[in-house]
Amino acid sequence: MIVIAAALLGVFMGVRRATKLHGAFLDKLQYGAAFGLAFALVGMFVTIFLERML
Repeated sequence: MIVIAAALLGVFMGVRRATKLHGAFLDKLQYGAAFGLAFALVGMFVTIFLERML
């Protein structure tokens, strides 16, 4: 669940960043995908860490 939430947050933040930089539609897609993947990866590590600690 943390991975999905992190990925969605990453997509939102990526699109928002591209919008602030006055990017075109494809820029927003690229930033959303890159941020989404990066945040999902971090969320996966957080999930693994929490599972091992509990």
